[in-house]
Amino acid sequence: MTQTADRGILFTGSGVALVTPMAADGAPDEGVLRELVRFHLREGTDALIVNGSTGEAATLSLDEQRSAVRAVADEVRSADRRIPVVAGCGGSDTAQVAQVAAAAREAGADALLIAPPPYNKPPQRGIVAHFQKVMDAGGDLPVIVYNVPGRTACNILPETVEQMAADERIVGIKEASGDISQIAEVARRVGGRIALYSGNDDQVVPVMSLGGKGVISVLANIAPRDMSRMATAFLEGNTAEACALQLRYLPLIAALFREGNPIPVKAAVGMLGFDVGEPRLPLVTVSDGIRAEVESAMRGVGLLGAR
Repeated sequence: MTQTADRGILFTGSGVALVTPMAADGAPDEGVLRELVRFHLREGTDALIVNGSTGEAATLSLDEQRSAVRAVADEVRSADRRIPVVAGCGGSDTAQVAQVAAAAREAGADALLIAPPPYNKPPQRGIVAHFQKVMDAGGDLPVIVYNVPGRTACNILPETVEQMAADERIVGIKEASGDISQIAEVARRVGGRIALYSGNDDQVVPVMSLGGKGVISVLANIAPRDMSRMATAFLEGNTAEACALQLRYLPLIAALFREGNPIPVKAAVGMLGFDVGEPRLPLVTVSDGIRAEVESAMRGVGLLGAR
């Protein structure tokens, strides 16, 4: 579902946090990225998130991020099925992140996913000021707030989310704090005004029970159809099916986070036959033990053939 003038829902269901394929020389591989977009369009993914944490955006230059957004947006525009393209905007220097937002808008993004600046540890008023600057650079693009204190070292408090949600450009929040009590308080304060998305694959159903509209997912890179179905089933009132899918995938979700994301999931996407290459340093190739665990878990849910 696309954005409406009255701050409607950008999407419901499962948005995939896309991996960024790398060629043998370490450069982003646009051809494989486009192949992944076509895969997700076929498999029922509801939104595409490019240049997020899973996409290794912290190691991508501004030009590389712009090119990735342009490729994904172009591929979606040429398809029969249109879904939103959401561009991640993260970094420690507000001025540089603002440039990322402006580049994403120019390249054809439908919305922005903005995280607080990592490392700096700004106070809440600094987080608000950061978001304002970055949103202004993105013009009128709708924005999803991304709260991920495990990566940024700063937590966006529920009252801060409520304050920022007064800006009509903010249409949702990806909550990856893992703190279900905090997420409940966010839902209490802003649930009727902006969409709540789970930022953790193992909390999709719990977050949706609080009024969430879906998930922005790592697992969706390899199980797009079931991740979309998990969220859609819940929204349709089929909570038993949604819960069954949540529980079925827990072992694979755990395996995908044994090492820093996206190390395991990039290996998993490769197991599906996509030549996504290796992560950029400082991330490294998945260890043999974790690769074996991921492969076993994928076989367990039918994503790879039995042997």
